[in-house]
Amino acid sequence: MTETRIVSATNDDMKEAVREAVALLAAGEVVALPTETVYGLGADALNPEAVAKVFAAKDRPSFDPLIVHVSRKAEIEEVAEIDDPIRDVVERLTANFWPGPLTLVLPKKAGVPDLVTSGLPTVAVRQSAHPIFRAIGRELGRPIAAPSANRFGRISPTGAAAVMKELGGHIPLIIDGGACSEGLESTIIAIEPREGKKPIFKLLRPGPVSKEDLQQYGKVERAKERPGELPHAPGQLASHYAPRTPLLMFDSPEDFQPEPGKRYGLLSYRGAEKDGYVGAHEWARIESLSPGSGKLAEGALRLFFVMRELDEAGLDAIVAEPVSEVGLGVAIMDRLRRASAK
Repeated sequence: MTETRIVSATNDDMKEAVREAVALLAAGEVVALPTETVYGLGADALNPEAVAKVFAAKDRPSFDPLIVHVSRKAEIEEVAEIDDPIRDVVERLTANFWPGPLTLVLPKKAGVPDLVTSGLPTVAVRQSAHPIFRAIGRELGRPIAAPSANRFGRISPTGAAAVMKELGGHIPLIIDGGACSEGLESTIIAIEPREGKKPIFKLLRPGPVSKEDLQQYGKVERAKERPGELPHAPGQLASHYAPRTPLLMFDSPEDFQPEPGKRYGLLSYRGAEKDGYVGAHEWARIESLSPGSGKLAEGALRLFFVMRELDEAGLDAIVAEPVSEVGLGVAIMDRLRRASAK
C-alpha cells in the first residue's frame, strides 16, 4: 500500500501544492488533480511508464483511452496532427470553448504513447479551465493524461475526499482544489470535415458543452454505439459511472415494483411530489439533484455527489428519476443510463 497525502491548494498554499505535484509528475508518478469537471488522475502523457501507473491505480482496462490535457492552446500540435480540412474549425472551437470542458478527438502525433490512445490513431485533447491544473501543466511543461480519479467504472469524484475513498493507498498525492465547478466530465466530439459545408461533429460523450452550444460551428450527430465495440473515446462503455448499490431506472414511477423487505433510496431531480416519484414509495432516503428549483446546471453539478451519498447509505437499491433530455439533461441521462447498465 502507498501512503496517500492530501495537499491543500488554496491561494496561500497553491505554489507549494503545484511544486509538490510537478515534482512527482516529473519523476514519473501519478497525482490526483482538480479540474472544473471532475478530479483527474494525472501522469506525464508522453511517459508510457507513468501512464501505465494510471491504468494500474484505477484498475482500468488498456482498451479504454485517456484524455490528454494541454496547458496552452499551442500545445495541441505537440500531440495532434491538425491538417487543413479541420484546422479552421479546430481553431474556432478552441477559441470559443477552451479552456473548458470540450474534448476534441484528433489524429495523433507519433510521440503520443499507444497506451494513452489504446492503440487508436486518434488522441482526445482538451485544455482544462481549472487554474490549479493549468498551473501544474505549465510548470511541468508537458501534456498531462488524466482520466477521472476513481476506480474503473465507479462514480467520478468531484472533491478530494471522494478521491481518497476511491484511490487512497494506491496513489501518493491528492491536490485539494475544492469542489469541481461543473460536476460532469467534458463533452467529447470527433470532427468530420465536409467540402463546402459545415463539418459534422460526432458526439462521442455528452457533457457541459451541449449540442446547442456546438451547432453554430457544425452539424452535431450522436455517435452510434454498437454492442461489443471497443470505445473510441473515454466514457463510452455501456456500464460506467456506477455506484456499488444497484441503480434502477424506469419509464414511469408506476413501473417501479418494490420487493418486500428491501430498502430503496430515490435519486430525485427536484424532490417534487408532482413529478410522481417522491410519493410512489416509502423511500428509506431521498436525495435531490436540484431541490425545489429543477435547474439542470445544479443537477449536473450535484449528480456524482448525490449518487455517492446514496451509495453509502446502506440501501438495497437506488431508483433514479429521469430528467428532461435538453441541454445538460442529455449528459445527466447519459451518466444515469450507464450507471444503471448491468
